[in-house]
Amino acid sequence: MSDRPPQDAPDELREVAQRYARREVPGVAAGRSAADRYSLLQPDVWQTVQERQRALLTMLRAEGWWDLERRRGVEVGCGMGGNLLELLRLGFRPEHLVGLELLPQRLEQARALLPATLQLHLGDATRAPIEPGSCDLVLQATVFSSLLDDAFQAELATAMWRWVKPGGAVLWYDFTFDNPRNPDVRGVTVARARQLFPQAQLLHSRRVTLAPPLARLACRWHAGLYPLLNALPLLRTHRLLWLGKAA
Repeated sequence: MSDRPPQDAPDELREVAQRYARREVPGVAAGRSAADRYSLLQPDVWQTVQERQRALLTMLRAEGWWDLERRRGVEVGCGMGGNLLELLRLGFRPEHLVGLELLPQRLEQARALLPATLQLHLGDATRAPIEPGSCDLVLQATVFSSLLDDAFQAELATAMWRWVKPGGAVLWYDFTFDNPRNPDVRGVTVARARQLFPQAQLLHSRRVTLAPPLARLACRWHAGLYPLLNALPLLRTHRLLWLGKAA
């Protein structure tokens, strides 16, 4: 299956697919796939994931979400299903989760990994069959930094907010700094996130994730360098935000 969006996808989403294809070229030339780069066998990856999990668990606890088995969630840009798998491990039920993905090959990989009762939808997330006010949690992880069209960012944010029920939240994980070596992405500041969700209450904001190029370099020497460097907040490049909707 090709890694191309559906034929009726908006121009910005077609360009996103092209950008993702360009990212694959250096890795393939070096004999590495995206799956290799983001494998939990990589010490920089598993430490990044564990740090983000700890931050999320702290937020869930602070919000009193002890009943995850009854909560409903949607992930925009679910990729190969890793984040949805994390939510299942935390206690979400598969029939209460939905994954939305633009690229067919990634959706196929997610389908092979996740339970059959977990719904997956291919295509433009703004057109996804999600009922308004039906979700406790709407998650995006490094999706908005891949969208270079401000208008489409706003359209997607509007759709996501529409799905959130009162008392629910948008869970946002993305990087805040531009990458001068990668023109296909751009950082999204906290101020921009708040602009995209003007009605949201920013209840939690955590600076997380050691800058990935630095993390990869450090872990080539020793995995123990990750927590040492990550202790310096200025070296963390991502934000985990809990954007709540009033009950």
